[in-house]
Amino acid sequence: MSLHPNFRGLVEFAPSFSPRPEITHALFDFDGTLSVIREGWPAVMLGMFEEILPQATGDTAESRRQLLFDDMMRLNGKQTIYQMIQLADRVKERGGQPDEPLNYKHEYLRRLGLKIQSRLDGLANKSIPISDYLLHGSIELLENLQRRGVQLYLASGTDEVFVKNEAGLLGLNRFFEGRIYGAQDNYKTFSKKMVIERLLKEHSIEGRQLIAFGDGYVELQNTKEVGGLAIAVASDEAHNGSGRIDAWKRDRLLAVGADVVIPDYRDESALLQIVFGK
Repeated sequence: MSLHPNFRGLVEFAPSFSPRPEITHALFDFDGTLSVIREGWPAVMLGMFEEILPQATGDTAESRRQLLFDDMMRLNGKQTIYQMIQLADRVKERGGQPDEPLNYKHEYLRRLGLKIQSRLDGLANKSIPISDYLLHGSIELLENLQRRGVQLYLASGTDEVFVKNEAGLLGLNRFFEGRIYGAQDNYKTFSKKMVIERLLKEHSIEGRQLIAFGDGYVELQNTKEVGGLAIAVASDEAHNGSGRIDAWKRDRLLAVGADVVIPDYRDESALLQIVFGK
């Protein structure tokens, strides 16, 4: 694999890539893929998990942190509840009495809410420009896809009520028009795989007509399973617009079959020309 010479930024094409002029539908993840409102969430979740996990013989501060971080990131892209189920299992493994995973989830969301409330307020009262919390080039990409007649879907592991609110604050509703899906407290009623299956069935299309953009493995893996094209957005969330590729995301997403790796959408026009063959 090599960096593509015709792009301003870092764009990598895997050997699996081939143009897909037949694409008619696109699926987007939300956090880290379009929105960076929740940037910093891993520190919030890790801090909470460290408080809850019982000590075990041979533990060091670093080994506990690494265990918990690996659990969190392995499940990133799935509904938040799965990270909480994993935490409960770890507590049980160490002889503790875990709380209900849903209670863990609500406490995590409370803590994260404290961190991001000023961002939400600033977007709502327009004291913060939406470009601060939209991944660089997002609007241009979405507009380009719409001009090509591609219908856009959004599916997130974050709770649907929050995703819809934050998408509205970022001015994204006009692109998705009711096609925004997110996690539910009854977590078995939603998954990104279910959204993809319904999308294909309702529109009577084949998997080859689907493209997905995401910074988590789930949406990309599910897209590859049906024969779609997977664009890994290895975004540097803490430095939106830096153009740097997050190495951890890159390696993780290539491992599940990503066809292209990008840091953001600075090269959206050139990318889509290659994807669509025109």
